[in-house]
Amino acid sequence: MDQGGSPQSNTSSNQVAAQQIGVAPIPTTAPIPSPQPIIRPTIATPANVPTTPNVAPGPKSPALLENPLSRPPIPHAPSADSAADEHPTLSSATDDLSILTAESGQPAATSQIDARIKTILTQKSHMSEQDLHRAEHFALTHRITLLDYAVSQNLISKDDLGQALAQSFGIGYADLEKYQPTKQQIGRIPPEIGQQCRAFVFREDKQSVIVATDRPSDPALVPQLQSVIPGKTVTLAYAMPDDIEPLLVYYRKPLVTRFTQIISQQQRVAPEIIDEIIKDAIAYKVSDIHIEPEETVVVIRFRIDGLLQEAGQLPKQYYDNILNRLKVQAHMRIDEHGSSQDGAIRYVVDEQPVDIRISIVPTLDGEKVALRLLAEYSRNLSFKNLGLNVLDLKIINDQAHRPFGMIITTGPTGSGKTTTLYALLKILNKPDINVTTIEDPVEYKIFGVNQIQVNARTDLTFSQGLRTIVRQDPDIILVGEIRDTETAKLAVNAALTGHLLLSTFHANDAATAIPRLIDMGVEPFLLASTLNVVIAQRLVRTIHDACRGSYEVSLDELKFKLPAAEHYFKTPKVTLYYGRGCEACNFTGFKGRTAIYELLNITPAIKELILHNPSTEQIWQLARREGARSLFEDGLDKVQTGRTTLEELLRVAEPK
Repeated sequence: MDQGGSPQSNTSSNQVAAQQIGVAPIPTTAPIPSPQPIIRPTIATPANVPTTPNVAPGPKSPALLENPLSRPPIPHAPSADSAADEHPTLSSATDDLSILTAESGQPAATSQIDARIKTILTQKSHMSEQDLHRAEHFALTHRITLLDYAVSQNLISKDDLGQALAQSFGIGYADLEKYQPTKQQIGRIPPEIGQQCRAFVFREDKQSVIVATDRPSDPALVPQLQSVIPGKTVTLAYAMPDDIEPLLVYYRKPLVTRFTQIISQQQRVAPEIIDEIIKDAIAYKVSDIHIEPEETVVVIRFRIDGLLQEAGQLPKQYYDNILNRLKVQAHMRIDEHGSSQDGAIRYVVDEQPVDIRISIVPTLDGEKVALRLLAEYSRNLSFKNLGLNVLDLKIINDQAHRPFGMIITTGPTGSGKTTTLYALLKILNKPDINVTTIEDPVEYKIFGVNQIQVNARTDLTFSQGLRTIVRQDPDIILVGEIRDTETAKLAVNAALTGHLLLSTFHANDAATAIPRLIDMGVEPFLLASTLNVVIAQRLVRTIHDACRGSYEVSLDELKFKLPAAEHYFKTPKVTLYYGRGCEACNFTGFKGRTAIYELLNITPAIKELILHNPSTEQIWQLARREGARSLFEDGLDKVQTGRTTLEELLRVAEPK
């Protein structure tokens, strides 16, 4: 990602200032060194878990300890036999898939992974040889691995893959997604060792302990664990890295505790505090970090699943050094305190690059910092797991494979518009296709795509960039946002001259986009000829699977929340879902987000209507007659299937 910031003339002054505050300036071409592993933040703090004595569920059963936070409470202790039935056991496996490296536990070379995956897919009859050849061709032409294709097409489940990996190591498989560790189990391994080894107690009885890890090839792992769990035989089980990663936050100490430790050492306060904040943000899959100066303290807040949560505070006396370090890293002016500045940093955490956009603005109590994290966890969504239903998925897929036209996503800032377009680019990106984008900013780098960053200083605007792109022989063009009349007209002309154009547009719903584009000066006959589909979307938080609960409510009671309830629910009793709240979700009941959609497919009838400069209401009425569903109706499907709550849906969408 291109580094943002001030002109080159500021570099020397930044270096001098960096020496004065004891901070080494970061070269523009070098990534920030990866900080050392640290431990857990204030939010969701089940750290400080006391180490418990050896626990055994019973003389007859080696069953796993019950997790009261992820399963309904049991009124009395079950018998040993019944406990054995209810608690998790290790799964056996029959496949051979040695694709993990001993050093990192991450996938080995792509060719080695794909070779093993081919063996599993054919031996387990997941697909025929003919289908396998087609899959290999698809993976090659779309620049993805065979594993990505197999998982996205549901040819192999995550559970099957985990069992195959476990068998390759000659050990059992531990499903940590279904059976998360309890507080007692987390406390059995010291936090430093647990985080270093990426290990959790999975099952324990009087004689033995089974520890789940995604690094079972490490020869020092068992002796190290044996030293902290004496008197019992330690056996390893394999767990998927995706299941291990979210659990590592349990080994982290509160952020405030670590701030106090860093300050007491009086060494590299600013660098270490910044490292702790960023590593915590990545661990919690934070989208934005807010560092806000108050009168006597500085408040750090994380935006998790769309909502801000306070993560910690630190004394204000250390804030100037922290602020100056961030400015130096982002190539900003450190002697400028009265105006806003923007910049960028590339951080490397656990060998994974994280691009961070930084915005600094002066407030009454000092300069406030907002950091937008563009981490790997934000960019890995595939087109099929965005939350689209089958019908909408088919419409978008069909329209995306047309040779020309416009696909527009609408919604407020932070509604996932760019993520949807990026996921669409993944299925369109092929070696024989020229894909070029103009963005502000370039959020994620996509292999094989020519991405251009808007630069106002060089007059590289959306409109100017789009003019240039058209001369670059593109097949597919992505314009980050249609903001003005000039860009709108250029986008329509580009789509009219044989290009597929994708863009975002600010409108409250899908139907509103058409009158707005016409008001911006786009001729109705041109818009009718080029527009393929308009996608409106919002993001809703999803209920945490581990603490999901349900309840029944009568239609009369439901009318207090939803006055037109009888229009959407046809039974006198309705089952709704909620999250009880647990440590894994910071007692919010939610974990992660999904999108709700409203599609306006531009059919011949709607094309004809556009020619007459229609209102939003006229467009939507016709779309409804042709089967369109509103944002609220799509969200209601997710409410009824337990993906989200009715309250969360009403927070972001309203019935039409």
